[in-house]
Amino acid sequence: MTGLHLRGVVLPDGHETDLWVVNGRIRTERVFGATTVVDRGYFVPGLVDAHCHVGLGAEGAVPLPEAVEQARIDRDTGTLLIRDCGSPLDTRPLQERLDLPRIVRAGRHIARPKRYLRYLGVEVERESDLPTAVAEQIQYGDGWIKLVGDWIDRTTGDLEPLWSDDVLRDAIKVAHDAGARVTAHVFGEAALPGLLAAGIDCVEHGTGLTDDTIDLMASAGTALVPTLINIENFPGIASDAGKYPAYQQHMRDLYSRSKRTIGAAIEAGVPVYAGTDAGGGIAHGRIVDEIEALHGVGMTGHQALAAASWAARAWLGHPGLVEGAAADIVVYDDDPRTALTTLRHPRLVMLRGRIH
Repeated sequence: MTGLHLRGVVLPDGHETDLWVVNGRIRTERVFGATTVVDRGYFVPGLVDAHCHVGLGAEGAVPLPEAVEQARIDRDTGTLLIRDCGSPLDTRPLQERLDLPRIVRAGRHIARPKRYLRYLGVEVERESDLPTAVAEQIQYGDGWIKLVGDWIDRTTGDLEPLWSDDVLRDAIKVAHDAGARVTAHVFGEAALPGLLAAGIDCVEHGTGLTDDTIDLMASAGTALVPTLINIENFPGIASDAGKYPAYQQHMRDLYSRSKRTIGAAIEAGVPVYAGTDAGGGIAHGRIVDEIEALHGVGMTGHQALAAASWAARAWLGHPGLVEGAAADIVVYDDDPRTALTTLRHPRLVMLRGRIH
């Protein structure tokens, strides 16, 4: 039996270990005749971008070859698992490519007419039809549903929830009964209580979190993917919304306290994962920027890396570097937990047992 052999420090355990790779899977018992490809270094389970939009560009869906290039850029920075958090492009053909990161798809965003970015999501004319739209997107995705929880309402001139509490409860129950999880785009404060009361599984961005909603998330184990590098765009978003001064001020306020808000969620024990929001206004391949941003708001280096590797993989149902697991490994010369900049220079990227 032939295969590949790697020896180094396996994270998160931190023990020097021998690993073998056969048919794209990890073996922990010796495989005779294997070729040694790494004899020292730090082995990290493939990085995770937990909020990414493969197939999305500035004008909506991109051609499939461009989506392939987006995924390849992510792969080459060590991102080997993507939670695609809503895309207007059918990216299922990318899941068949052995050279591209694994993609966990959420189908398309579900929104109301004129209450989200044009051409991006499925628009529900009648609010009461949200459960039906959820059921449809379950068939289209991989166990995740993406709701737009709030967006600017041009009649009030500020962020407002899209859905009533009763409709949210019914819709999220449809997803849970089918074994799917639900996440929601939320910038402001007002939509969060209803989403959390309905049993939402994850919140994206979360800049409007308060002490009360942080406590609710922590007690329920509701995840947060803050997309910190995208929050840096809030001042520009506000500047472009001159017709809506209340919205402008609200976005600036959310931005001004965002680091404290996300830091408080981390301190309270909310499960926080790394996501870049790549696609559209954020370039692909920036997962290390997000990891460093999480470190900047209060995570230790170990925690920030976990949020983009082994902890995020476990959350999404993918194991780390254990017997029988997929050989999705990123190798670094130095311990990235103590020097996150090391993550910018992977020595080797192995996906499905293939070296890239």
